[in-house]
Amino acid sequence: MPRLTGRYLFMEQLLAEGVKHVFGNPGTTEQAFMDALLDYPQVQYVLALQEAVAIGVADGYSRVAGVPAFVQLHIMPGLGNAMGMLYNAYRTNAPIVVYAGQHPQRGAVQEPLLAGDLVRFAQPVSKWAVEVQDAADIPAVVRRAFKVAMDPPRGPVFVSIPSNLMDEEAETDILPPVPTNMRVRPDPDAIERAAEWLLEAKSPLIVVGEGVSVSGAQSEVVRLAEALGARIHNTFAAETPVPGEHPLYAGLLNLLSAPGLRAQLSGADVILAVGTPVFLAMFPLEASPAAPGTKLVHIDIDPWELGKNWPVDLPLLADPKAALTDLLALLEARLTPEQREAAQKRAAAVQTMKEGMYQAIDASARARWDHRPMPPGRFAKEVADALDPSTLVYDESITVSGHMMRQLRFRDPGQHYRAAGGGLGPGLPATIGLKLARPDRPVAGIVGDGSALYTIQALWTAAHHRVPVTWLIANNASYRILKLNMTEYLGEGAAGRGFVAMDLTDPPLDFARIAESFGVKGVRIADPDEIGDAVREAQKSGEPRLIDVVIDGSIRSGLL
Repeated sequence: MPRLTGRYLFMEQLLAEGVKHVFGNPGTTEQAFMDALLDYPQVQYVLALQEAVAIGVADGYSRVAGVPAFVQLHIMPGLGNAMGMLYNAYRTNAPIVVYAGQHPQRGAVQEPLLAGDLVRFAQPVSKWAVEVQDAADIPAVVRRAFKVAMDPPRGPVFVSIPSNLMDEEAETDILPPVPTNMRVRPDPDAIERAAEWLLEAKSPLIVVGEGVSVSGAQSEVVRLAEALGARIHNTFAAETPVPGEHPLYAGLLNLLSAPGLRAQLSGADVILAVGTPVFLAMFPLEASPAAPGTKLVHIDIDPWELGKNWPVDLPLLADPKAALTDLLALLEARLTPEQREAAQKRAAAVQTMKEGMYQAIDASARARWDHRPMPPGRFAKEVADALDPSTLVYDESITVSGHMMRQLRFRDPGQHYRAAGGGLGPGLPATIGLKLARPDRPVAGIVGDGSALYTIQALWTAAHHRVPVTWLIANNASYRILKLNMTEYLGEGAAGRGFVAMDLTDPPLDFARIAESFGVKGVRIADPDEIGDAVREAQKSGEPRLIDVVIDGSIRSGLL
């Protein structure tokens, strides 16, 4: 049992947790921690110029690192700067442990400069928020924080440590983490009933979310869909758990339009929702979007989500991988030749529907293929054709995302990540986090111009730490998503109306020049024929690069 000062107890427990990076922006209440880092060169401090960037990098890192990302923030203002990105991380279940220093306990009643109730401030966007009261408790609190961040549902945890504790000595154990076994098996009777409904279904549909990726159930989802001939939709999860090119993958559910969501679900007689909220939408729904009479089976390890908003015919509290394994065993043993033939016909129908949808999208895009500024569909096609097929992509392209989803035909799950919390800004920094977690893979971020400006300082972090990522800015010189939403809101009344504060012009934004000022080589492109060479050269360069692409920002339709 070592006797160490709080700062070293802290560092030793971080090492035990497998921490290799600290993402942060330092301050005076974290001086002891920053000094201790000198004695632990195996831990890299990744410096962000603003706290939102630190959280954004950590969010991307947490997706694939296998351990929670660790972030250091600076007392109340630092936590305040980070709140938007913390909200995103909370809504998308990113496992992150956030530490901020607090003023010394003695004299706190004086309310010194920068002081505040850090715990209460962090609580709305944290699974657990706590302030350590004794130096001897630092390892135990850190250990619990990492555990809570990883336990289902995953999410950010906040730890405040008064600065005096970092200099006090204490004698306590440094213990390694013991991961929680998540393989909670479902009730056999419930799985039996789910299998019966799916075997009898004439038009089954599978909806998947973040829980599928977290539990490692990607292959089970695909096998189940193939056995049933069921189309697969993804909710607005941070990771796409199904290969984009799989013939049964039908893309994202429509979270922007209640009629659109109902249309996607309307033909199903049995819906199997796995590892996802039921049903996530941008605006409150007046009723369940599932058609009357549709049987709904919901599998999730998070009891909060089961039956939370709409009635579920069969809620199943279980690990998705364990539940799908049991379900597959029953289905594969019981499928009759007639049912297998019916599943093949359904699969063929899904593929035909999907090909028809893509043809309609492509035809619409082709009608304006050579226009200038280039249409978003042309931008997406040129980018997708040029990217290394093994690239991990962080997609915050916003109104270009429909075209990107069409063109980025990923071969494997776990290649496509998105900003699923709804708040703008994670695209630039999260791309860095993905690369730090997977240095063996090429990484690219596709980011809207408005989104990029929320965390533009991330460019400097990539340049400073020489993180070789490629960013593509979809530059339509506007908050186009707001214009589309305004048009939807006004309906026929939108004709002839303008938009207040939704154009990013006068002066125009040149992201290539902005990138150069932060130490990142940038290029501005208006000709679509130049995109391919620029992307390939950037990915081979071994350094951070930014490609600013001028695209059409008009609002002729929600897709174009």
